[in-house]
Amino acid sequence: MTSRLNLLMLALHLSLAMVRSSCPIGYYTENEKCVDEDECAVDEDYPEANICGENAVCFNTAGSFYCKCEDGYKSSLQSVTFSASTPATCKDINECLESGDICGPNAKCHNAIPFYSCICDAGFISSSGAESFLRSENVTCGDIDECQENPCGQNAACFNTPGSYYCVCNTGFGLRSGKSNFSGNAEQCEDTCVIDKTICGNGTCHRGNNGHYCACHAGFTNYGNKESRCTVLNCDGFKHGDNLEEKLPGVQGVVSQFASSCQELTESETPTELDGEDLLRRLLSMVDGLLSNGAFNDNRKVSAFLDVVENALRLIGPFIKPPGTNRSNTHTDLELWVRRGAVLPQGAVTLSSEHAQLDIQSETAAGEASFYPGFTTVSLLSYKNLEDSTDGFFGGMKPPHNKTFKINSKVVTATVSNRDTSRLKEPVILTFYHLKQTNENNHTCVYWDSTEKGGAWSPHGCSVVESNPEYTVCSCNHLSSFAVLMALYEIEDTFELQLITWVGLSLSLLCLFICILTFSLIRSIKSPRTTIHLHLCISLFIANLVFLAGISRTENRTGCAVVAGLLHYFYLASFCWMCLEGVQLFRMVVLVFNTTFKSLYMMAGGYGVPAVIVAISAIANAQGYGTKRHCWLNLEGGFIWSFFGPACLIIIVNIFFFLITVWKLAQKFSSLNPDLNNLRKIKAFTITAVAQLCVLGTMWIFGCFQFEGGTVAMSYLFTILSSLQGVLLFVMHCLLSKQVREEYVRFLSSFCAPQKKRYSEFSSSQSSKAQTSKSIQNTGESHI
Repeated sequence: MTSRLNLLMLALHLSLAMVRSSCPIGYYTENEKCVDEDECAVDEDYPEANICGENAVCFNTAGSFYCKCEDGYKSSLQSVTFSASTPATCKDINECLESGDICGPNAKCHNAIPFYSCICDAGFISSSGAESFLRSENVTCGDIDECQENPCGQNAACFNTPGSYYCVCNTGFGLRSGKSNFSGNAEQCEDTCVIDKTICGNGTCHRGNNGHYCACHAGFTNYGNKESRCTVLNCDGFKHGDNLEEKLPGVQGVVSQFASSCQELTESETPTELDGEDLLRRLLSMVDGLLSNGAFNDNRKVSAFLDVVENALRLIGPFIKPPGTNRSNTHTDLELWVRRGAVLPQGAVTLSSEHAQLDIQSETAAGEASFYPGFTTVSLLSYKNLEDSTDGFFGGMKPPHNKTFKINSKVVTATVSNRDTSRLKEPVILTFYHLKQTNENNHTCVYWDSTEKGGAWSPHGCSVVESNPEYTVCSCNHLSSFAVLMALYEIEDTFELQLITWVGLSLSLLCLFICILTFSLIRSIKSPRTTIHLHLCISLFIANLVFLAGISRTENRTGCAVVAGLLHYFYLASFCWMCLEGVQLFRMVVLVFNTTFKSLYMMAGGYGVPAVIVAISAIANAQGYGTKRHCWLNLEGGFIWSFFGPACLIIIVNIFFFLITVWKLAQKFSSLNPDLNNLRKIKAFTITAVAQLCVLGTMWIFGCFQFEGGTVAMSYLFTILSSLQGVLLFVMHCLLSKQVREEYVRFLSSFCAPQKKRYSEFSSSQSSKAQTSKSIQNTGESHI
């Protein structure tokens, strides 16, 4: 209706302007003069009509007019002024949106038409006292102190906050909801002992001036924290019987003190405070004293020792002042974390030492909320030399074939205040830094199980999360006293063993080469025995040469298999010639008749038998030649016995012949030398026995002990004897033989002194000596 009136007024003015065309637009003729027309004038017939529209004001000008929105409004065309002929309209301005802080702090803006109003937030009041105000009035909102009216009631304290307040129960009182504070009348503070009948656990709740306290029943304790729940404390961990002093000398006094302290906690209803620092000092001093004496060498001693340490740490922990302590002694590193409070702790806890790190959730360390004793403790104790005492006790753990277990980290004990650690909801993370860095990813996480055959390592419940040459990260779902890292490694040659092997085999090659020249070129000593010696030296020479040149050449699979086959053949050939040596020695000394092996038979036995064995082995398992690390027989599947089987058989046969031979030799010594005293007889007998035993290859018996994790001593013994076998052969059959020594002297003297005989004379002498040697051999006596 209003818009129609505006249009009507505009049309009327246009009509008058056309009638008064003699005057300019915006003027009319009066008394023959042009007079300005007031377009903003209100028509008496239509007083409600406004040429500028609603919420706008009209301003007349000479010959024209313009429109402007009223305060609190703005033009839809975003212009300050406009004419009535435009479609502009005046809309309300929302001051609350265009000026976010128009009302200032602690107040909210409420838009109105055409203006706005500011109202203080709840808990605040305006400085003018009025409910609403404008920014231009310089009014602010101030906080209302609700605590002046005591809204919390009895047994609670009021704390004012900007715009509000909260109530906290007085000491000894609480809320049934378990909340720490409240406001309003929804809850009221009540006696803590009344609200929670189980707040003291196995104890009686009392309210004192400083709050409630718990008087524990017999057999229960709150570790001196009178506000904490009473929990069971089993002191049996310190009752090891009378044999504890025998297992761990010097610990009985300390353990007795721990036992009496533990018993005192469980028998007194009055909260007892122990001296945790003194107990901890005594414990670490005891541990240092035990570990300073070296390895325990008994898994039962290790189990008793670890049980005492774990129980002592659990007892001491609650009496250490928060946040805990760090101790570094001669043989131990300890970090102990302590947290006290009625609220169950949350978050991660990290403890570390030089060799290990423990990561655990504090909720896991504290245990179930219903059994929370009011404190949480976590300890990590690292031993600096306990790995020597625990190495070798692996219980039912079986390493892969040709591998053995070895501890590759320091041993640590991890304990928490939570008594139920047999199956943790969240696993603990243990990081162990390796004692020996290795590129092989073959580590296993284990813990010490005292119930396993007196004590042994066990992998149950632990797994490897990450492993690299420097450290291994373990995840364990229990803390049954002990966690440690094990290194699973293949038996490797140490530098010392490698050095002994290379030096020994090099000397053997030189000695064997001299032996080969001696037995093949000196005619005066040739006999069936020297023929056996010659081929024995040839077999060993080729085997040792191939060993030095190709034992580690694993780059080419085929070439490595060939090297392994050659070693298999020539080492077996050496054993076969050793067997012929033993048989020939037996025939010469025991049977005492002039008979020898035919050359064909000797060659068949020395070279043919090993060829048959190697051929059968290669046909049965061609993949058994060559391993990842060495060009030797594969140890898996029992293939190694294609070598050790015949070798052991030959050794047994040689020992049998050897014993009979030595017995006969002893009889001959007695008969041939009746005037020798017993000492000289025993000396001659011993030297002959030991030397012949080595020559016949019985030192290879020690090689059998290398299958199941041989000891270091056995490895050194086998390496020395086997690598120097060529040297022993040279000493036995060359240097200890008078006839060979004479030939060596004659040979050397021919270079050092002028020749006094013609070649024919020397040849005649050699021929004569050969005849003499042959007559000696025909007697059947050995050179020895």
